[in-house]
Formats: sequence, structure tokens, C-alpha cells
Amino acid sequence: MGLSLTRSNQHYKQAVRRLPLGVSSNYRYWGEDRTLYLSHAEGARLWDIDGNEYVDYRLGYGPAILGYAHPEVDAAACEATKIGGCTALSTESELEVAERIARMVPSAELVRFANSGAEAVTAALRVARAHTGRDAYILVDGGFHGLFDAVLWKTEVRKAGGRSERRVVPDCEGVPELLSQLVHQVPLNDVEHLEQVFRRHGSELAAFLIEPIQGNCCGIPATSEYLEAARKLCDRYGVVMIVDEVKTGFRVARGGAQELMGVRGDLSTFAKSMGNGYPISALAGREEIMRAIDTQRVPQGGTYAGHPVSLAAAAKTLEILDETDALERVESYGRQLREALGGILSERGVPHVFVGHPSMGGLVFAEDAPRNASEWARSDYALYNDLAARINALGILCEPDSWEPWFISAAHDDACLAETAEKFELALDAALAARPSLASTSR
Repeated sequence: MGLSLTRSNQHYKQAVRRLPLGVSSNYRYWGEDRTLYLSHAEGARLWDIDGNEYVDYRLGYGPAILGYAHPEVDAAACEATKIGGCTALSTESELEVAERIARMVPSAELVRFANSGAEAVTAALRVARAHTGRDAYILVDGGFHGLFDAVLWKTEVRKAGGRSERRVVPDCEGVPELLSQLVHQVPLNDVEHLEQVFRRHGSELAAFLIEPIQGNCCGIPATSEYLEAARKLCDRYGVVMIVDEVKTGFRVARGGAQELMGVRGDLSTFAKSMGNGYPISALAGREEIMRAIDTQRVPQGGTYAGHPVSLAAAAKTLEILDETDALERVESYGRQLREALGGILSERGVPHVFVGHPSMGGLVFAEDAPRNASEWARSDYALYNDLAARINALGILCEPDSWEPWFISAAHDDACLAETAEKFELALDAALAARPSLASTSR
């Protein structure tokens, strides 16, 4: 069962000679015989160099919210090429897009542009430190904010003397352990633990950094109680609350997760959906804090920041998201997909829950929805990983592991839904057949 990847496999053998893992991002490497190489994409589908067609639920980790090769967005970007490319000077489009963001997100009083989510988060931490005069910060277990030293940390829990001890350690090689002195990591949705960290270290903290919906941990959301407590603690201790909306921004609502979940960040970061795939990100926030960006205090920028082509794509994308029913259609399809897949799983007696928002949600094989990364780790993610590999091989593309949510675009349609349900059923039955303990509970 599966698609032929002969050309992709052959290309991998050539690419790995010149590129580490044969790709330009670690997350594109799925193994020597499963790594895909793209031919083209359109709407909610893409094609690899072997000619295989996929219904895509990765969407580049979320950016293609309107669908690939969207004609209006691409036309706007093409028109902007007439400006002449990168001049390292500003254009009028910067203000146009900043005004749109400010209208959509009330907390975005001032805006600065960059190229990636990681760049925006890096700048947010620097601005928070400048504003507070402090260096330490809080991360949340299971959160993902890019690949730079300040955020590449994980928590190890050890039993000692009958008690559990949490220790923050680098998430990979090359991150200086010395920096751990600045990092405090907390579990999501544990208000008591969060309060303890603030009580002990509040005077040292510059920032509390959180994804309201964890874009690299199945879409697990923060509870309203947790967000409310975090907001109050930040206010009490003078800590900058950074709401990372790199994935949720302009996707889960016009005003992002802040609108959806009733929280207001001091600083916010945006990227993925704002340009429908063109490289652009934004740091936004309260004027009092953002004014730290000036010639004397905090530098922020880059040669390609505010590139006119990306700004034109963002202007058109945000216009469509703001002024049409695109987001309503995205959410509706996400709900239909959950209903279809949930029905198939329930018929076979497979315990499961959907978490996150319908536009970027996760499927978890457990009785109850996980509230944090530790609870996800107790789910049957081995079954998910097996199922994902099988459904990918049938032409329904999701991330091969349970961490990444399924992303929905406005281009997903009834044909996508029918094909997904049909192939999901085939893949699930094959996965269950390979696990007799579960297969015995199916139809």
C-alpha cells in the first residue's frame, strides 16, 4: 500500500551529498526512503516529483491559509516586483499593512516587520528586556518559538528524595548551558506552578512567552483560567507578556488567538498566515514598549525586512481574511473533517480526542484531551505515527508525527473531504490490523 517515491529517493541520494539530510530544514527530512521533493502546489493539493498528488494538511506548517498559488495574492506580489526588489529602503506598503494589523488586533499599537517567526520572537525578547531592564524569562513546556538559543530548552523531571525536581536543559547540542540561568520553564495550564515561579523570580523576569494554542504540540490550547492568571501575574510583577501568534495569528480568528481567547498581549508576534506563504513576519505591541526600538536602545530590522513583494502579498492576504468569509469557511471545513474522521474512529472503538481549533487542530489517541505536553506524552502517539505514515502513503499529507496539528485552508473542498475520509479509513484499518489489541475492538 503506498505511492512510488522512486524519483524522490533517487534525488535524496544526490542531495544528501551536498545538503545535510538532503534538505534545507531538518523538519523536511522524513527518512531516506520517505523524504518528499515538491514539483508544484495549487489550492489544497500538491504534487511531488514522482507525480504523486496529495491533499495537503500541512500547508507549509500553516502559511497557505487561502490555498497554494492563490491568484489574487500572487498577482499582488507580481505587481510589487516592479518596485525593483530589495532596496533596503522603506515603501508605503509598510504603513498600509501595519494599519491593517492594528485594526484587526487591538493590542498591535505599533508594528515592525521581519522575515520569519523566529526573527520576530527574537526581537520581542530583546524589546522586553530593554523595557524592563531584566534578563530572565519564562517559557512553556511544549511551546515552539523558532530555532535560536534563547528558546531551545526542555524540562527534565527527576525523582529525588521522594520529590519531583524539574531542571531546564538545552534541547539540542550547540546551545550554551550557561544560558539556562535565565530560563524558567513551566507546564501549560498549571496555574499553581506558574504562580510559584513568579513569586520566586518575579523581580528578575523580563518576559513570559506563550503560544495560546501550541502550534507544535498538537494544538493544545491554554485555558481561559491560565491565560487570565498569567495576565494578572505579568501586570503585578511588571513582566512583559509576549503572545506568540506565529501560527494562530489571522488563522483562528481575524484578531488571532487574542480575540478568540480573550487575552491581550503586551507584545505579539505574527508570521505564517499573514502572507499566504510569502516570507514575512511582524512584531507588534503596546506603544510604550515598542518605542524601545530606536537608534539609541534596541535595533530591529534586516536587509530583507519589509520586502515589497512580501508586503504586497500580506496586504492582499489580510484584506481577504478581514473582509470575506474565508475564515468561516476554514473553520467549517475543519469541523466537518473532525466529524468525518471521528465517526470512523468511533465505529472502530478507538479512543480519541481532537484538540485545538478546527483550523489547526490535533488528533490524539487518548480518552481525555491533554492539557499540556506531559499529558500528550501519555497518549498512544505510536498509533498516530503509524497511521500518519500510512495515510501519507495514500496521498493525504499530514506531518508524520503527532506533534504537528492538521492545518486547514480556504481551498479545501468537498472533494478533499471525501478523499480524506476514504483514505483515512483504509489507513486506520491497516494500522489497527498491525496492532491486534486494538483490531479486536474494531467492527
